[in-house]
Amino acid sequence: MEAIVNHRNKKSKNIPRETEGFDAQAFLDSAGVARKVKKLKRAEVVYSQGDAAKSVMYIQEGGVRLSVVSEGGKEAVVAMLRPGDFFGEGCLAGQPVRMGTATAITPSTVLVIEKSEMFKVLHEQHALSDRFIAFMLARNIRIEEDLVDQLFNSSEKRLARTLLLLGRYGKEDKPHRVLPKVSQETLAEMIGTTRSRVNFFMNKFRKLGFIRYNGGLQINTSLLSVVLHD
Repeated sequence: MEAIVNHRNKKSKNIPRETEGFDAQAFLDSAGVARKVKKLKRAEVVYSQGDAAKSVMYIQEGGVRLSVVSEGGKEAVVAMLRPGDFFGEGCLAGQPVRMGTATAITPSTVLVIEKSEMFKVLHEQHALSDRFIAFMLARNIRIEEDLVDQLFNSSEKRLARTLLLLGRYGKEDKPHRVLPKVSQETLAEMIGTTRSRVNFFMNKFRKLGFIRYNGGLQINTSLLSVVLHD
């Protein structure tokens, strides 16, 4: 996932897909990788926090939300994933159980690749290995930038940045992007504020022309001015 904190990040946001020129989906379809296809309904759980970690997932269609629940019962959304993203990769680093819950945010199709098979493919197929490493590096960059965003930016800036990320800012040369369906409660969880604050800022963005509701939530790239404003 790309992250948007300032102009200097512009070069890093294209790491996951464009720079390596590798079509992971075509590779997975043609390389004989042993996997199963899982069809998910909206709000269906892919795996739950505490489940045994035995496989890596790859999103073909739709989207997946990753969330974590604390011992006190508080839930936090840690990522919103889209087609072309891997998740559940913690099992490759020795995690015995899932550290969070993965839930489909729209009707989705996910490839499930067993851990042993993923290890085999990564060792034997350098193209997929390069693609996977690039994705992991980009994920680390995103986590670091998310932390900076949470520590130093206002809730208004965090919301603007999150909307731009969900709208896939920088992916296509279009002035408006339609967001996957996501509630204000989920947005509040993602940026660490209340739903009422999210509602207030969403109304403000709409009045300023940064967003509009037209068959879905559309994001204008001019919303970037909120992120860059000191």
